[in-house]
Amino acid sequence: MERESRIEIERYEDVVNLFGRFDENIKVIEQTFDVVIINRDSEIKITGQGKVDLAAKTIIKLLEIAKRGEIINLHTVNYIIGLVIEDNPQEFEKLLDDVIIVTARGKYVKCKTFGQRAYVDAMKKNEVVFGIGPAGTGKTYLAIAMAIKFLKEKKVGKIVLTRPAVEAGERLGFLPGDLQEKINPYLRPLYDALYDILGAETFQKYMESGIIEVAPLAYMRGRTIDDCFIILDEAQNTTPEQMKMFLTRFGYGSRIVVTGDLTQIDLPSAKVSGLQQVTKILKGIDGIEFVTFSHKDVVRHKLVMEIIKAYDKYEMENENR
Repeated sequence: MERESRIEIERYEDVVNLFGRFDENIKVIEQTFDVVIINRDSEIKITGQGKVDLAAKTIIKLLEIAKRGEIINLHTVNYIIGLVIEDNPQEFEKLLDDVIIVTARGKYVKCKTFGQRAYVDAMKKNEVVFGIGPAGTGKTYLAIAMAIKFLKEKKVGKIVLTRPAVEAGERLGFLPGDLQEKINPYLRPLYDALYDILGAETFQKYMESGIIEVAPLAYMRGRTIDDCFIILDEAQNTTPEQMKMFLTRFGYGSRIVVTGDLTQIDLPSAKVSGLQQVTKILKGIDGIEFVTFSHKDVVRHKLVMEIIKAYDKYEMENENR
């Protein structure tokens, strides 16, 4: 039996935002709930034998978000669909209220999932935070955004970003060029995030003055770093010795954020991941928090989420065998 629901439209621009480029947003809702959605005059009509009520709830929530001036993209649509199915769509607006920082181009950096919100809250409250989860969850970008926020609010005097150059075995001498040219390929994702948030001029000024330092993990040995926001990226590729070395660089007035994905360890098979080990060693210590992301927190293309889910299922089935 075919059912029908109608939603009145207040502003045409919200409908354009809702439908998306080539109606891509609406097509996702139609396919998910097995309905047909049509925009006519001053209303949106939803018909079909599928879950018309859930499709209507999704559209109503997306229109509320559009009224706030937010751009509706496929990530927003998929996330709201998930919340509607879980009967929890009202919580999403809380994410939209909290702006972490405004980039040089005027873009608002905000949390896009509840996992990201928990991560940002952890960085505000704790001196050491571990962000662990799959690619595309915003672990590195949000950590850098928070570091720049702390710097601008004068809560720290410097930002130090580091990651293990595991492909080169931390032995960079055989690569051509000076030190900076040798390490740049391994640190490029960190540079990209800094450039995006700060803009070219401020980025260059901070780098030249030493306010921001980007270096491979090997160059952290023997230092004690005070009054800094320190980020260790790709930490799944650290050895236990490197992880201990890094964590003990921690000085007065500093914050540490460690990010990594335990499904993408590039170390030789005989080596234990320092990130994997530290989750067992430091659990339960005050001032240290572990935040774990899931496929629901992926903010890249929808297929990235599906790929991660497929790999998780495959690995679980292999373990059960």
